[in-house]
Amino acid sequence: MESQRHRSFSITIKLTTWLLLIATVSISPSHAVPRRGPYDEKPRYGNPITEIKYSSPSCRAHVSSLTEFGGVGDGTTLNTNAFRSAVEHLSQYSSTGGGMLYVPAGRWLTGPFNLTSYFTLYLHKNATILGTQDVNQWPLIDPLPSYGRGRDKPGGRYSSLIGGANLTDVVITGDNGTIDGQGASWWQKFHKNQLKYTRGYLIELLYSDQILISNLTLVNSPAWNIHPVYSSNIVVSGITILAPVHSPNTDGINPDSCSQVRIEDCYVVSGDDCVAIKSGWDEYGISYGMPSQHIVIRRLTCISPTSAVIALGSEMSGGIQDVRAEDITAINSESGVRIKTAPGRGAYVKDVYVRGMNLNTMKWAFWMTGNYKSHPDNNYDPNAMPEVTSISYSNVVATQVTTAARLEGIPNDAFTGICISNVTVSMAKSKKYTWTCTDVEGVSSDVSPQPCEPLQGKHEGSCPFPTESLPIDTVEFQQCSYTLP
Repeated sequence: MESQRHRSFSITIKLTTWLLLIATVSISPSHAVPRRGPYDEKPRYGNPITEIKYSSPSCRAHVSSLTEFGGVGDGTTLNTNAFRSAVEHLSQYSSTGGGMLYVPAGRWLTGPFNLTSYFTLYLHKNATILGTQDVNQWPLIDPLPSYGRGRDKPGGRYSSLIGGANLTDVVITGDNGTIDGQGASWWQKFHKNQLKYTRGYLIELLYSDQILISNLTLVNSPAWNIHPVYSSNIVVSGITILAPVHSPNTDGINPDSCSQVRIEDCYVVSGDDCVAIKSGWDEYGISYGMPSQHIVIRRLTCISPTSAVIALGSEMSGGIQDVRAEDITAINSESGVRIKTAPGRGAYVKDVYVRGMNLNTMKWAFWMTGNYKSHPDNNYDPNAMPEVTSISYSNVVATQVTTAARLEGIPNDAFTGICISNVTVSMAKSKKYTWTCTDVEGVSSDVSPQPCEPLQGKHEGSCPFPTESLPIDTVEFQQCSYTLP
């Protein structure tokens, strides 16, 4: 069994090392998909496209093309009004079969626009939606109530490129079309402290239910890529996310105070966490009180040299529970799983189950910290202590690791119920310290190198992983098709 895991990991490494070649430069759509032909409905090779297929909670009865609303896919014409007009037109069909906006081949420059309910945004494989670099085209919106301020700056924030609130049954999909945030200018302004407000995200949906985001390539987001907030019944599937590995805060997929979430078959190269589960920030998150829970992450491949493959927190003040991750591959990333919290966060991170990780070239295989000092303001309660308990890791193979684990709880508020089983960590050469542990308690079995003393309590067999499925696991979508006129 051990040798099979190593062989599987070797194959995965070969399949994904191409990502490393592009991870240190600003990504353009040509890196994400094959070079496009002329901007019409006919690809350079093969027959003209006559039918498009997509998955959806329900097939749409009404379809329009962006060109019907004056859209011009030349890469320079601003199409914000075309997108907004198209969505407004299709919103009239929400009760009569729903609407789909078809984005043809081309480079469609736009400012932010919002979606509507019972709606599908579909991108042709040679279509690229380009976020405008004109900051003045990005409207300002209020901070999230569970954060109390923008993440980068106090006060409001720029809206996301593709957004929406209070939606039901919304799909963002395509034949591996591309959404390009053109984030380089945002990153530069951020580093130079030239922005007065928090950067917008690539996709953000709030207070919504039944969300499907699939079969797309997302590149160069100004900040986070996919950010569902206060939402439920979410599936993110078959998404490729690419950003330079030193770009600031380009997290991949960040469910935030969300329930019933399924993230699967995604590839992320990021300047921050590949997946980060959040639920509000200090006193604002405690007051809002909406946890992230019942989340499944599977078949994720990640490259993030400065951050985690899967992070929980640091904004977790509404609570995080019942997270299940399996079949995770990481290359050249800082840590496999990282729990981030601090005094003042309150709430809890509990019932986290991880199994089947293949990690190569890591700083830490496991990392927990109770000393993450970022706070929204000085009004947080330093006595609001987080509870971290019932954390299970099993079936992990890690190679070229600097330190097997860095586990740092909070004095007088230890992280408890940690279980680690069937784990083999191969250390990088000349590394003296294999485990660092303070204020943690747990058990282990079949772990090499031997874990720190607080985790040497014996555990029989593998650490627990739930056997029952979540409702989001059983959600299936209709297979829809539409013939182009």
